[in-house]
Amino acid sequence: MANHMNAAKNRASGKSLLGGAMIIAGTAVGAGMFSLPVVGAGMWFSYSMLMMVGVWFCMLVSGLLLLETNLHFEPGASFDTLTRDTLGNFWRIVNGLSIAFVLYILAYAYISGGGSIVNHSLTGLGIELPQSVAGLVFAVGLAIIVFISTKAVDRITTIMLGGMIITFFLAIGNLLIEIEPSKLFVPDGEATYLPYMLAAIPFGLVSFGYHGNVPSLVKYYGKDANTIVKAITLGTLIAFVIYVCWLVATMGNIARSEFVDIIHKGGNMGVLVAALSDVMASDWLTTMLTLFANLAVASSFLGVTLGLFDYLADLFGFDESRSGRLKTAAVTFLPPTLLGLLFPNGFLIAIGFAALAATIWAAIVPALMAYKSRQMFAQADTFRVPGGTAVIVIVVAYGVLTAACHLLVMADLLPVYGS
Repeated sequence: MANHMNAAKNRASGKSLLGGAMIIAGTAVGAGMFSLPVVGAGMWFSYSMLMMVGVWFCMLVSGLLLLETNLHFEPGASFDTLTRDTLGNFWRIVNGLSIAFVLYILAYAYISGGGSIVNHSLTGLGIELPQSVAGLVFAVGLAIIVFISTKAVDRITTIMLGGMIITFFLAIGNLLIEIEPSKLFVPDGEATYLPYMLAAIPFGLVSFGYHGNVPSLVKYYGKDANTIVKAITLGTLIAFVIYVCWLVATMGNIARSEFVDIIHKGGNMGVLVAALSDVMASDWLTTMLTLFANLAVASSFLGVTLGLFDYLADLFGFDESRSGRLKTAAVTFLPPTLLGLLFPNGFLIAIGFAALAATIWAAIVPALMAYKSRQMFAQADTFRVPGGTAVIVIVVAYGVLTAACHLLVMADLLPVYGS
């Protein structure tokens, strides 16, 4: 009855289901999608689809487990509060460190990717910059926006998202029309596919990272579990469909053997976009694809660094004065920018490390919190993810498997295509 009343209130106040779904999809989809075709080249299309379905399911369930815990607390309770009150200070610290690490390493990944795509864009205009300098230009330009205010980020990001949608469908629509089914289903090169899946799993996890938004949805909708479950499910499905279109468009136009050269060149965003540009029908469509890539990495960078900026301001107690924001900006942007100058082509490596840390707060911790909250609130009549303890075990196992895959790749104990 309460859920129906909340749903009615949400409709009356204009809090649409689609709005929540777009928050989830918008958070998940970004520059990280440019890593998917590159890391999926070994297992190719069919196994990539199998992996993406499995990752989507596990990340959907882990988000719902987080929601299950969140609904036992008042709307507005943060991820930090939920972890502290259910699992204690140890897991609170571990979770907080993992979130900070993910935000930092993603900021670096997007500086690397941003430098690569800016460089590719400038090359088309006859301007050549060292990759590290292009990354510095990218980082400084967007850091100024974050430094100015959250409102500035909000407005710029809204414009960028609109541009992303338009340029994505213009560029990808043409690539989808031009696909060669034989490239998707009868790939060239070695006839080994499945062993390469394990090395790609961590990149799938990063592509469905939206969990920090679950407490925001509870604050937005109230304890309307039905609407929030639908928003999370629809949002992750939208992201899934976008990724499928992207994999079809890339793998249906670039031969599997050609990805070896892309990987040898570092697998960065600019290299992939350049390879796609070679098969596009017109310069205009190439421009749309390049613009989409620029907008995707810029909006991802703004979203990640704004979250990191606010997190660090709270952690160090920096105020909102000009000097306070300057201190926060220095702590936020200097480490990843320095990494971008020293290691300009670390996009794929950084995404992999982000996945390693994200397994904690996007899979393992939500599952452990749900297990604990079911003991703490055993008599509560609130939303519970179907499947009992089995789904909790599946999500924890998925998190451990993802972390293990990345560590085994680092130790050269798993095969990596093109290496």
